[in-house]
Amino acid sequence: MIPEDVPAALVRRIVGRHGGDATRLLQILIDVQDETGWLAPGVITAVASALSIPRSRVEGVAGFYQFLHKQPVGRFHLLFADNITERMQGSVELMASLCSKLWVEPGRLSEDGLVSVGTTSCIGMGDQGPSLLVNGQPLTRLSHQRINQVAELIRREVPLPGWPAELFRVDDNIHRRDALLSLDMAPGAALRAAVALGRDGWMEQMRASNLRGRGGAGFTTAVKWMACRDAPGAEKVVVCNADEGEPGTFKDRVLLTRMADMLFEGMTLAAWAVGARRGFLYLRGEYRYLLAPLLEAIDLRRAENLLGRGILGAPGFDFDIEIHLGAGAYVCGEETALLESLEGKRGTPRIRPPFPVSHGYLGRPTVVNNVETLAKTCLIALHGGEAFAATGTAQSAGTKLLSISGDCAQPGIYEYPFGVPIERVLEDCGASDIQAVQVGGASGITLASYEFHRRIAFEDVPTAGAFMVFDSSRDLFDVARNFVDFFAHESCGFCTPCRVGTALLKKAMKKLAEGRGAKTDLADIEWIDRLLKNASHCGLGSAAPNPVVDTLLKFRPAYERRLQSLDFEPAFDLDAALAAARRASGRDDPAAHIGAEEADQKG
Repeated sequence: MIPEDVPAALVRRIVGRHGGDATRLLQILIDVQDETGWLAPGVITAVASALSIPRSRVEGVAGFYQFLHKQPVGRFHLLFADNITERMQGSVELMASLCSKLWVEPGRLSEDGLVSVGTTSCIGMGDQGPSLLVNGQPLTRLSHQRINQVAELIRREVPLPGWPAELFRVDDNIHRRDALLSLDMAPGAALRAAVALGRDGWMEQMRASNLRGRGGAGFTTAVKWMACRDAPGAEKVVVCNADEGEPGTFKDRVLLTRMADMLFEGMTLAAWAVGARRGFLYLRGEYRYLLAPLLEAIDLRRAENLLGRGILGAPGFDFDIEIHLGAGAYVCGEETALLESLEGKRGTPRIRPPFPVSHGYLGRPTVVNNVETLAKTCLIALHGGEAFAATGTAQSAGTKLLSISGDCAQPGIYEYPFGVPIERVLEDCGASDIQAVQVGGASGITLASYEFHRRIAFEDVPTAGAFMVFDSSRDLFDVARNFVDFFAHESCGFCTPCRVGTALLKKAMKKLAEGRGAKTDLADIEWIDRLLKNASHCGLGSAAPNPVVDTLLKFRPAYERRLQSLDFEPAFDLDAALAAARRASGRDDPAAHIGAEEADQKG
């Protein structure tokens, strides 16, 4: 236990290190928790006092992010990835085995304070699962043998640096390379080419490339950059969204590991185009283990005059990059929620307009692009916009990285020109007897076998990169239910339709899973789908029912076999129950009857 007088002094020291800046609240809380183990009430009070902000604001941020703890956790805190593909690999059984060996209940702290075990969403290791995080460090390729090994290390209280390095090995698993993954670029080469073109010439190459954002929405990058460049205000900002939280996606992890220098070059290319002086890399909390090498790469670029003041001797070209850590919130992958988090707030998506290009970080014009998008700009700078646009399809220029996991012989990273058929991808990754593919993660599209002729492209099957494979042995209801649970857990709770709708959807799927469903439950699911799509504040809510709606349409027997009766109708007659109210109000017109409109339509 830390003495009560220590947290205040500790907090003041950490807050001072961050310049007393309340917009860095999330980073401050992460640093404080690293020292204290958890955010006790006294610690939260001390942070609020040191920053001169309301305690409720600190409390709200501390309670929003999964990796911030307002209750004690174990000295060894383990979180199993709860992704569907890792469940298919046995993660649930492995977690139960570890809890049994350590005499700890899931979600509870052991009596001696040594260990706590729980679950989290996808941690970006789907190509080498089952996996878990132990004190933020990923452990991959879990097996019963490795679980025994981990249990013994914890019982002996061996510090993580003393654990076998093999447990922490993370492979890149690149199986197909194209233009980006084959690029061997000297640091600064793309930047020198762009500077030689001038800001306007470089922007023209970006326009000619027709590069579209690789984060899933597919917005044209040059249009976004030009809007930011032309927005009022001298302080422009470039933000890299490295918060790839979509289940089944891990391509950015590989780019951050192998091509960090190219990413930072891409951020600097964006800064050259829009006139930005400040940049942020928002790194998801699950990838915190990459922080040290990323900081080293930034320091090296500063030493080589590729960051800082007067980059490459160009007058007025001043740009530098900071790294901000996320703390386990899927919604922060949405660009406005990410900006809120960057400002030290809860990651609640903003109402748009205004858009980030005019009112972004701290109200300044801001470009937000994801890792793959920014890395691709190096290809454009080196080879020209027209050459980039010559690959792919008319509406989807260039190549796309796919994160392939599930029932295939070779899960990992594959790079294809846009327009590649689904069946070609399945053949390359060694998949057979496949009944479905989930493209784009939980919020994406479920494709049945008769659709495998379709192509990866914005005009056909768009994707942020996830490509999850399910063979004929899998129950697609279980797959959809896992995605529904994910959305219910990750809803930020800001808007009622999403907060309530995802909970209702989760309850409906649970009822079906227990074999207590009726055909009216399927109709209720379709009603919830309409509610979420039409009334949710952001894309999380509107996308939440996608996997259920797709599987209901294409794999309906997986739902119907869980129904008690296909012909069941509720015995309670709501319209009859309202008869007394109609008599009391003196109304008996059609509008006073439940279901009257439907009856008229049938007539």
